[in-house]
Amino acid sequence: MREWWGLARSLVIYWRPGRQRGLRRLYRPFIRPGDLAFDVGAHLGDRAVAFRSLGARVVALEPQRRLFSLLGRIAGRDAGIMLRREAVGAAPGRAELAVSSRTPTVSTLARAWREGVADRNPGFSRVRWDRTEEVAVTTLDRLIGEFGVPRFVKLDVEGHEAEALAGLTVPVESLSFEFVSGGLEVAGACIRRLGGLADYEYNAVEGESRTFLFEAWKEPDAMIRWLERAAPRLSSGDIYARRRECAGRPCGA
Repeated sequence: MREWWGLARSLVIYWRPGRQRGLRRLYRPFIRPGDLAFDVGAHLGDRAVAFRSLGARVVALEPQRRLFSLLGRIAGRDAGIMLRREAVGAAPGRAELAVSSRTPTVSTLARAWREGVADRNPGFSRVRWDRTEEVAVTTLDRLIGEFGVPRFVKLDVEGHEAEALAGLTVPVESLSFEFVSGGLEVAGACIRRLGGLADYEYNAVEGESRTFLFEAWKEPDAMIRWLERAAPRLSSGDIYARRRECAGRPCGA
């Protein structure tokens, strides 16, 4: 019962009227028709469907068994969206996914993050990870080897983002990854990892907003300082990174 309540809650949040229009507006600068996009941590597919509506081919990964089944009903009939029941990490293999039945969106592979975030973020005070699933793990490099280099990658894997980026050695044009108050060191590690791949600049979106916080994109060090000083006042959000050489337009344009 708790699990079905959690799935119903996610449907209300991520598929409410008007949300797709806002997502298309947010992602239009990053995705154009014919591009390839990865949706890692696809949940119920709202981003994957938005990417597809912008004309992209989409690879959407979701490791949770029941979420993946529902994702298939939502997006599985579109041949332009390839669904994979896998997690993404630093190396391929198998891993234990801690699942929150009431709040499946915060299910995670990141044990240390899970153990610490509830103490540091009030929004997680009532979250309970009440069961586990063994899941298959792939890497971004493996996905690139199979499907090609994506124009955009969305990472939303609840504290496991830095591990996912550890499995990437090819600089992609643009991507996003989550930040969560109480676990901001993960976002800082992502920025440092990307700095070893290419010259990126950064912006942020608060929570489920579809509007960037900053008019001007930030240097890596400035973004890390913002994470340390200002981001703790926000419960969560997403960091967006784009290669500076692209100057806000597709590098291949």
